[in-house]
Amino acid sequence: MNSLPEHKFRGELRQNEPMARHVSWRAGGPVARAYFPADLDDLADFLRALRHDEPLLFVGLGSNLLVRDGGYQGTVIFTHGKLSTLRLQDDGLIYAEAGVASPKTARFAANLGLAGAEFLAGIPGTIGGALAMNAGCYGSETWNHVERVLMLDRHGERIERSAKDFKIGYRHAGLQSVTDEWFAAAWLRFPVGDKQQSRERIQNLLEKRIATQPLQQPNAGSVFRNPPGDHAARLIEAAGLKGFAIGGARVSEKHANFIVNPDNRATASEIEMLIGQVQAAVKEKFGVELVREVRIVGEHMAIEGMIA
Repeated sequence: MNSLPEHKFRGELRQNEPMARHVSWRAGGPVARAYFPADLDDLADFLRALRHDEPLLFVGLGSNLLVRDGGYQGTVIFTHGKLSTLRLQDDGLIYAEAGVASPKTARFAANLGLAGAEFLAGIPGTIGGALAMNAGCYGSETWNHVERVLMLDRHGERIERSAKDFKIGYRHAGLQSVTDEWFAAAWLRFPVGDKQQSRERIQNLLEKRIATQPLQQPNAGSVFRNPPGDHAARLIEAAGLKGFAIGGARVSEKHANFIVNPDNRATASEIEMLIGQVQAAVKEKFGVELVREVRIVGEHMAIEGMIA
């Protein structure tokens, strides 16, 4: 996208926006263009005005993302705080737009006396991200509660889809057909429960997270999926990698499936190299191929004619 046609958008368009400000690892290069829509209608207008070959990336809280140091040569749409509608409908469904934080949805459902949404309090991202990766924890997954979703395509058109339109698995939900569409909202169903019990479950879950995860240090949550019948953290710890570091990036001593940036000085390259080192060590020692949960996008930093 070299330029946008003359159009008055209600959102904010920025050039060369540093992505380290917007991802939870606090590392990474700039994005060529960043758009902060005013609301869903404004985002639809913006998409209609884009070139149809423009690389696009939707970002919520940036809690599952690494942008390489060379940056992302495309447009990033930031949804958190922008696609923010959250309401209970007459049919008992919760309508949540893609930019609503998952923990906010958990509290909203609990205060309504609905049960089953408590696990969302442990997902450090937005509903859009939770839908895209079928986020889950403590035995529950997002798509177990999805009635239907609202998608946006490159033309800014709204499309309602049900679960049968998606291939849904462990930490993944993708359209059965190959098409450029992004999650705009979801209608979620939760059974009636006990308000106080739900609040207590959320509190217990948060206390467990604080006790077991390095939440005080920049991180992107669990880096690897759990292999069938095992846990990535157990394998990484058994490989002797707790505390192993490359530059400013380090395998957490508190939870081995977390890579942290404790001093805010890690580069994206160091984090990516550490991810690769962990995969290689676990593969060599146990014969297990760890699969990343985190998404890595963008270009490597070019240094003196070479690729870093």
